[in-house]
Amino acid sequence: MFGRKKKDGQREGTPSVRENYAYNLIYQILTLLTPLITTPYIARVLGTGGVGIQSYTSSVVQYFSILAALGTASYGQREIARNRDDREARSRVFWEIELLCAGTTALCLMAWMAVIAFSEDYGPYYGVLTMTLAAVAFDISWMFGGMEQYRIIVIRNTAIKLAGIAMMFLFVRDGGDLLLYIALLAATGLLGNISMWACLRQFVDPVDIRSLKIRRHIKEVLVYFVPTIATSVYTILDKTMIGWFSGSDKSENGYYEYATGFVNMAKILIISFNAVMSARMSYLFGAGRQEEIRRRIGESVDFVLLLGLPITFGLAGIAACFVPWFLGGQYSPVIRLLWLCSPLVLIVGFSDCMGSQILTPCGKRAQSARVIVAGACANACMNLLLIPRLGAMGAALASVLAETMITGLYFRLCRGYIRPGMIAAGGIKRLAAALVMFGAVVWFGNLRGPGPLTTAVQVAGGACVYFVMLLILGDKTVLGQLRRILGNDSGEI
Repeated sequence: MFGRKKKDGQREGTPSVRENYAYNLIYQILTLLTPLITTPYIARVLGTGGVGIQSYTSSVVQYFSILAALGTASYGQREIARNRDDREARSRVFWEIELLCAGTTALCLMAWMAVIAFSEDYGPYYGVLTMTLAAVAFDISWMFGGMEQYRIIVIRNTAIKLAGIAMMFLFVRDGGDLLLYIALLAATGLLGNISMWACLRQFVDPVDIRSLKIRRHIKEVLVYFVPTIATSVYTILDKTMIGWFSGSDKSENGYYEYATGFVNMAKILIISFNAVMSARMSYLFGAGRQEEIRRRIGESVDFVLLLGLPITFGLAGIAACFVPWFLGGQYSPVIRLLWLCSPLVLIVGFSDCMGSQILTPCGKRAQSARVIVAGACANACMNLLLIPRLGAMGAALASVLAETMITGLYFRLCRGYIRPGMIAAGGIKRLAAALVMFGAVVWFGNLRGPGPLTTAVQVAGGACVYFVMLLILGDKTVLGQLRRILGNDSGEI
């Protein structure tokens, strides 16, 4: 189906991991590009209250979206990856999972209509967010992910994302345009998902609907759904609970929305790599290629350490000079939130690596689910204790503690693949380099004060300091990549 095998077990015609990582990175950047570009404008036009309402209402619809998806995204990608060399089986699996998702989305839409009808304050916002819920049924990115065809996802969404940005700047002019802003975000997501269907025929054939066996997927999908809904407790419930305890003033939601948004953008390099490797690892586990699996995992751990440490310390280092000019003076609480949340880059980077590259591909999703449920329960309890007293800071602290707990338990589940020595070997020199970088970034920020130029120099200069320090300390990965570049070696990943 995909031609001859190339070295390293890769089939000709299938993009390399390096190419897929580049495409997925572009897609993830594109997904977050809209808030990155529009944030300075929206933060000032809508104010902390408007941003807070958007954050709160979006968190509510996310519960229904998660229920509608029912874990089909992760499960579907794994199943497509396992059947990617058999077009007939792949087509059957695709339509079975897609119809299951469409059915659950239809049920959730009916329940969502009741939420709209009984909402006194946010009915209009919930009304336009119906598009966000409907978009779940049209999301087939998991199919292209399983086929390792990230190029299609990127190309089909780029034009729509850019059009959404343009319309936002054209039509959202003041606080009274909050409803329009929420509608534009929802419509962009829906149209982006619909656009991917134009490329479906290249990989999937029509099938006789009578031959489909949708029920056979329900048990496995529920195994994937449990950790998904549990994860939402500490990624969505915190925003909802901040809204509950803050009353009519949604400013705390606005602060928390931007702090977590910046952290999510900072995680993008690591999360994108893990997403790409998930499909490849599912393929390798299915083929039983243990030697290559262990090599890939070692490379992935090395990658998380290499980027996770400087991003963590860099985000905390630039916060004091970045937030005032990017968001405005009214968002100063975001600075402390960023200091507290920045470790999530490294913590989540590791847990996501273990979950997407080991536990899910090797069939330990049930054990993973139990860990996530335990972390979610702990997070919910901490939210109840901390948010009433500390507001957004309490939610941030609860998230860091819960994610740390989950990562620690994941390490226990992955003992056969990840050893403490792997972390220590690659982490000590990089921690030292990241600390030196942090000092340089903070020093320059104190010297220059807030401003775009200051942030640009902090980011670029900090990156240079980090990698120069790694060269001085003799980091094997950096030295190896430098030799490869100087030697013009394009070795395939």
